[in-house]
Amino acid sequence: MTTSPPPVTLAAEGGALSSVEEAINNVFTPVSDAVAGFVFAEITVFGVTFPWIVGWLVIAAAIFTAYFGVIQVRGFATALRIVRGRHSSPDDPGEITHFQALSSAVSGTVGLGNIAGVGVAVTIGGAGATFWMILAGLLGMCTKFVECTLGVKYRDVHPDGTVSGGPMHYLRKGLAERFPGGAGKAVGKVLAAGAAAMILFFGIAGGNMFQANQTFAQLRNVTGGEEGFLGTDGAALVFGIILALVVGAVIIGGIKSIGRVTGKLVPAMAILYVLGCLTVILFNVTAVPDAIGQIFTGAFNADSVAGGAIGALIVGFQRAAFSNEAGLGSASIAHSAVKTRRPVTEGYVALLEPFIDTVVICTMTALTIVVAQTQFWKDAQATVFAGGPRPDGVTVTSESFATVLPWFPYVLTLAVVLFAVSTIITWSYYGEKAWTYLFGKSKRSEAVYRVIFCLFTVVGSVLTLGSVLDFADAVLFLLALFNIVGLYLLAPVVKRELKEFKEYLRTKREDAEVG
Repeated sequence: MTTSPPPVTLAAEGGALSSVEEAINNVFTPVSDAVAGFVFAEITVFGVTFPWIVGWLVIAAAIFTAYFGVIQVRGFATALRIVRGRHSSPDDPGEITHFQALSSAVSGTVGLGNIAGVGVAVTIGGAGATFWMILAGLLGMCTKFVECTLGVKYRDVHPDGTVSGGPMHYLRKGLAERFPGGAGKAVGKVLAAGAAAMILFFGIAGGNMFQANQTFAQLRNVTGGEEGFLGTDGAALVFGIILALVVGAVIIGGIKSIGRVTGKLVPAMAILYVLGCLTVILFNVTAVPDAIGQIFTGAFNADSVAGGAIGALIVGFQRAAFSNEAGLGSASIAHSAVKTRRPVTEGYVALLEPFIDTVVICTMTALTIVVAQTQFWKDAQATVFAGGPRPDGVTVTSESFATVLPWFPYVLTLAVVLFAVSTIITWSYYGEKAWTYLFGKSKRSEAVYRVIFCLFTVVGSVLTLGSVLDFADAVLFLLALFNIVGLYLLAPVVKRELKEFKEYLRTKREDAEVG
């Protein structure tokens, strides 16, 4: 996902750009502080202090895991078969295949947070944070199963064959169906409108501006920084325009175009990044057993990390929750466009998403940092332990790559660019569905949104707008408060869909045996 350390300031000191940025930040700062103060407020339970939103997400994931009988384990093989095309037909309603839906959703969650955020996590929480990050990712698979099944169940299929889905649809339609009468309908409409507004704002700010900002910052850093050819505001503007044109060329075709691009881009970027991590790990292969030992012992040894065992647990859970978006409902927008007549089939596919994002990619990042044992990471841990500021997560990961070959950070930069572009593309679609829900669906409405989105890609490349991005992060996680309440109330609907699909599979097997 997009959550990461604060972006690098790109606006020039003094001058018009800096004045504009300062004015906007001054307006948003009090609003951002108030909302973020509520969403990320810490609570203490049995002596353990953590952000309540993290507990809200992880507890829900644990409850759903128990309610659905550990479906993420029992249904893993079924999920793989469905992604390969089983139990579906080209004639099914929808716009994209199960694989394209998965790749589109993964491209929205696998972002700079997997690189930068994990670097911060293993610095603050030590190697042991990795263990808890994996556990939270495994639990989150079930939350994705629930929300994406509902996304397909309550989606709208328009006369032109296009599809609209997501939390704004299943909150509105699902709650009205489960609780007939004025109350269910009214509550559903209010929650749905709020969800759409939060997704729209984050899509433009966090899913777009932040990605453009950090991508340019990384490119500038590896090309000489302030003294390099990308060290001017003019370079940032040109980069933003080029990026906006690339994004616009993809999103103009809607989810079918996005699905085709991400279907190629996501596997490519994942393979590139994992191969980069494996290269570092293989160069330090003798350190792997000790690194794995640090991950397990650090998860429970109170003396092994800056925050103790509890610190490792909280940081690991927080990184997983912020990375895979399980419980936010955003990914169900992409999954809702799938071609299927059985909603639970996409629930199965969706449970693979946190596995890829957190269990595979975040873990590879963490293991790379732990085996590399760079001096930068050790110094950063010492600084955090002494109460100093946390490090730039991208630098922690980049320094680990540099232990293999000095030019290896360029590979990381390419991965960062691919991750960022894929995230922008997917969040453009999420934002568009929120926009059309709020302002109506028409060719003109969609075109206006796409132009606005691309303009903010340029703005994000030039201006940091830190308070705006902080506010965007807060409103996105505020979505989890409403979404998970809806998931609890609608879980019996998902269980019924699961039962019907299992009956379908049993009948299909019996028919095959008779035949």
